Amino acid sequence: MKERTALVLEGGSLRCLFTSGVLDTFMSKGIEFPCVAGVSAGSLSGLNYVSKQIGRTAKVNINYVNDKRYLGIHSLIHNHSIFNFDFLFDDIGKELLPFDVEAFERSTQRFVAFATDCSSGKLVPFEKGKTKDILLGCRSSCSMPLLSPIVQVEGLNCLDGGIANPIPIEWAIEQGYEKIVVVLTRQQGYRKQPVSKPMLHAYERAYRKYPHLINRLKQIPAHYNELQEKVDQWENEGRIFVIRPEEPVLVSRVEKNVDKLRDLYEIGKQIANKRLDAMQEYIES
Repeated sequence: MKERTALVLEGGSLRCLFTSGVLDTFMSKGIEFPCVAGVSAGSLSGLNYVSKQIGRTAKVNINYVNDKRYLGIHSLIHNHSIFNFDFLFDDIGKELLPFDVEAFERSTQRFVAFATDCSSGKLVPFEKGKTKDILLGCRSSCSMPLLSPIVQVEGLNCLDGGIANPIPIEWAIEQGYEKIVVVLTRQQGYRKQPVSKPMLHAYERAYRKYPHLINRLKQIPAHYNELQEKVDQWENEGRIFVIRPEEPVLVSRVEKNVDKLRDLYEIGKQIANKRLDAMQEYIES
């Protein structure tokens, strides 16, 4: 594959089952992108893509989504996080469904996970080989506001990368990548609604020490919708190639219905297979 080709992965929490279906299809076909850039759950899917562990993202979420040690109110009360990342990275990552750290580090693929710096409100890249603890960087990338504690990475207080930028296509462009494949977890035309007043008040109470973060949180819907307009424009101009669900995704961020998760995973595989030829033609053109 051309050296100046990047894969950009949107987040969406458990909607990442769509992304995992796409990436498992890539792996089964031997498709390896030189650069993998992920936000939030996209970064976790990207980890398993770089380590070449087909099916691991799906297995982790489908097998443990109803395990109180992994996800839910129990974790929120005891670990102050709706997702128990200690369980994910330690118990699952080292024992139950081990993450292949050696294969990940051995890979020549560039891997970048993005978080939001709470102090500045800006997007922060954490890169394999440059960030001392890349898994901690991924953890910060996935830490949803109000539902997860702030994570300190290399002296920065960080939260979910989607706050600053849910789809870092512009980063890939600035880095000089000429071909950019984007995997989204929402259908074309999806737009976010404005932040509700109760949610705004919750942000202001929780993050009063971080005014720039509060501003970013307030701007999430407008920023996301503006970015979707750019995605449509860039796609129409042939600057990027987009793979996304064709129908509205009825899976929530903390979906507990295993059948829905399995179906979304299969949809990801089906759409990836259907789009492979067009993607390869875009990359090689």
